[in-house]
Formats: sequence, C-alpha cells, structure tokens
Amino acid sequence: MFDTLSDRLSATFKNLRGKGRLSEADIDATAREIRIALLEADVALPVVRAFIANIKERARGAEVSQALNPAQQVVKVVNEELVAILGGETRRLRFAKTAPTVIMLAGLQGAGKTTLAGKLGLWLKGQGHSPLLVACDLQRPNAVNQLSVVAERAGVAVYAPEPGNGVGDPVQVAKDSIEFAKAKVHDIVIVDTAGRLGIDQELMQQAADIRDAVSPDEILFVVDAMIGQDAVNTAEAFRDGVGFDGVVLSKLDGDARGGAALSIAHVTGKQVMFASNGEKLEDFDAFHPDRMASRILDMGDLLTLIEQAEKTFSQEEAAKMASKLQSSKGGKDFTLDDFLAQMEQVRKMGSISKLLGMLPGMGQIKDQINNIDERDIDRTAAIIKSMTPKERAEPTIINGSRRARIAKGSGVEVSAVKSLVERFFEARKMMSKMAQGGGMPGMPGMPGMGGGPGRQKKQVKQAKGKRKSGNPMKRKAEEQAAAARREQAAAQGGAFGLPAQDGGKDFELPDEFKKFM
Repeated sequence: MFDTLSDRLSATFKNLRGKGRLSEADIDATAREIRIALLEADVALPVVRAFIANIKERARGAEVSQALNPAQQVVKVVNEELVAILGGETRRLRFAKTAPTVIMLAGLQGAGKTTLAGKLGLWLKGQGHSPLLVACDLQRPNAVNQLSVVAERAGVAVYAPEPGNGVGDPVQVAKDSIEFAKAKVHDIVIVDTAGRLGIDQELMQQAADIRDAVSPDEILFVVDAMIGQDAVNTAEAFRDGVGFDGVVLSKLDGDARGGAALSIAHVTGKQVMFASNGEKLEDFDAFHPDRMASRILDMGDLLTLIEQAEKTFSQEEAAKMASKLQSSKGGKDFTLDDFLAQMEQVRKMGSISKLLGMLPGMGQIKDQINNIDERDIDRTAAIIKSMTPKERAEPTIINGSRRARIAKGSGVEVSAVKSLVERFFEARKMMSKMAQGGGMPGMPGMPGMGGGPGRQKKQVKQAKGKRKSGNPMKRKAEEQAAAARREQAAAQGGAFGLPAQDGGKDFELPDEFKKFM
C-alpha cells in the first residue's frame, strides 16, 4: 500500500547523502518533495501542513545542524514525525475488571467488519482468551451465516439466535449475548453491527442503541484503508454521532496509497489499534506506529518478523536442528526431512514476499520480491515427499535412475530433482559453517565472516613453489626446458645447471626456454 510513498521518500533522501551540511535550500527542497509525496499518497491536507512544518522546524534546529551526518539526522526526524502522525505509542485493548469484556465493531457496509470479527476472535484466542462473536447485523443478506462460517474457521463460539436478512431486533440480540457469555464463561464478547453504504440517521441511531444496551469497553471503528480521504470524513461522522475508542484498518494489502492510515489518527485523535493485511484469518495484528513508519521508510520491520517466527517455530525443534548442524559430522545429520520441516515452518509464517518485505532495504528489489512464485515451495516439498526415507536421510545415494523415478512421482523435470539435491548440499554446508561459528563462508580472514587463520595458512602453503602454467603447450615447453637444464647440470656437474669449468660465463639458455624470457 505504501509503495509509492516509500519510493518517493527514498529518492528524496538519496539526494541528501554525501552532504556535510544542509543549507536552507536543501531543507526547503527536501520538504517540498516530502509534501508532494504525502499529497500523492492521499494524505489529508491539514496533516501534510502540520507534518511539513514540524520537519522544517526540526531540520533547522541544532539536532540536525550539529550532527555528524545531517542527511541521516533528517531521516531520523522524518521517521519520528511519521510515528507521531500514526499515533505515537502502540495502543492496547482495555479489558473489563469483571468479565466479559465487550468490544463493539462499527463502520460502513463493505469495510470488512464481519471478517474482522473472526480475525480479532482468532487473535484473542491465540492470547489465551475465550471470545464469543455476536451476530447483530440483521439487515445485510447472509451476514449472520457469514459470521457463523468465519467463527467456525477461527475456532471460536458464535451467538446468532436470529436468522437475519431483515428479521430480528439487533439491540435485543446484543443484550441477550452478555448473559449468554456469562453462562458459557466467555471472557470477551465481540459484537458485529450492521453498516450502511453511507452515513445516515438510521445507522447512527441503531449503533447508538446497541452501544447503550451493552455498554462496550471498546468501540472499534472499522475503516477500509482503500477509500482514501472519505475514510477521514466517515470517521469524523462516527466519532461525533456514536463515538469510538480506536480504529481498525482493513485491506492494508490493497493497492491504495495509504493516505487514510496516515491521516485518520491525526484528524480524529483516536489511534489505529489493529490492521488487517490479507484475506486469511491470520493476516491480522496489532498496529505499531513505529514499525509502520520503518516500513514506509524502507527500514524494515524486524520486530514483527521475529514475533511471527517465535509464534511459528518451536523452541525445542529449533534447538534440535541447531544441534544437528553443530555436530562433528559437519551437519550431515541434517537430512532432507529436516529441510522439509523447516521449509513448512517458514511457510506457516505467511507469504515469502511479505516476509522478505520486512527486511531493511528490500524496497530496492521490490519487483523481484513481487515476482516470487510461492508455489516453488510446494514443488520442492513434492520432490522431497517423492523420495524414499533412505533417500531423504542419505541424498548421496540418489543416482540417475532414482532421479528419474522421483521426477516422475513429483511431476517435475529430472533437472529439477538434481538441482534441489545440489542446493540442499550447498545450504547444509553453509548453515553448518554458520552454526559452528564460522560466519559466512567465502570471506577468509574477516572476523565473524568465516575463514579464520587456519584457512589463511592453508592458502599460503598451497602458494609455495613454482606455479605451473594452465596452458598445456606452454607447460610442456617449460617441462622440456627444466629437463634439459637438469641433463646439462648432471653432465657438467655445475650448480643450478651452470658449467663448472668456466663459472657459467659462456652459458646459453636452451632454445626452448629463450622464447619465454
């Protein structure tokens, strides 16, 4: 979503690099480029004005002018101002002192409230809670059925006593759900309310009635991040008509320019609490302003990547794999079965392109990342699963006939099987070297980057003695010349092939050797 903004900001900062000090003209030019980038990203004009004013003021201050690297200091200022616009610190959910905690979802039709109810339910379930989804959208066709399906996929309970499709009283359903939650010992109630295509009095009144009936601890306004400036207008109308405590951005994986995300917290004074960035129920997480600012500035989001890895990878399994790679056998205990298990764990973390996008500097190879074929992992898994247990444990036994059988079983070319086995050996060797503290292979003599003193000694030892030419004809001529010298020395008894009788004064090199001098 923030690709366009990120590209413009990166290009702007590139022009600052290498400058020992920043002049007024440099600051004005940078501020102008940032202003254009924000306006192109559909950020609200009042937000842009406040943002640029703060940057200019700080860029002219002592923190930049006295810095060793003014360009980096400007990037730091922009990063901090982005964090401030996005809401500052991460806002957490407030839980009721006495269960159940009631969370009410509000927003326009099509914003993604029903799907988001399932995502929030799954997220809370993962944190040890027992959520209950309540179907209070009784107007939209099949809304109740959709919530039931989403709840089933998320593995959480649902309360849907009315069929919907225009039948039932949503206020009564909301009231009854609290008693139902207490009886079934659910500590969180998520109320999915009806929306409209636009703001109207009926929508506001129904949302206000449900709010008064259940007294929610949190009212979350769900906004479609792709609708641009209108998201801010809708948020202001909801804030004045019903009131809300936090914002949830849906469809952050879309191709809109992200202006709503950058504007809504600043304009409404309410922080963005959650973000939905995909179609799967797992594509949902708390919104961290500092991490989002880092992504926009192509600094990566390593904290989120680490958190996802911790949720997916088992500590016990990780320790087991590490011990295999650190073994005295040079990692040979690490088999294709282990390789497949690791690959499937990475796949559980989500899209490979999304994971790579969280690494710093990946914006420079954005096109290559977007062109990654996610099905390659499935093809690799199919090849490994087509092998026998013995072949997975000892890939060295895979010969031509075995490769042909594996290729036929996995539906790939024989060359793909050969390539996979070769890549596995290379990867195992590299991982084993890194696990044993050797650093990255191929960089001798650099601390922590592999190839220590032992490797240097080996290279010196190999370099001793006269080197032979790689050209066969030249090497043959050299050998003939050396043989002639030896014969002459043996016949005349002189040291180094020189005639003994006259000290070598009349010595002539053999004709075969003269042409090389």
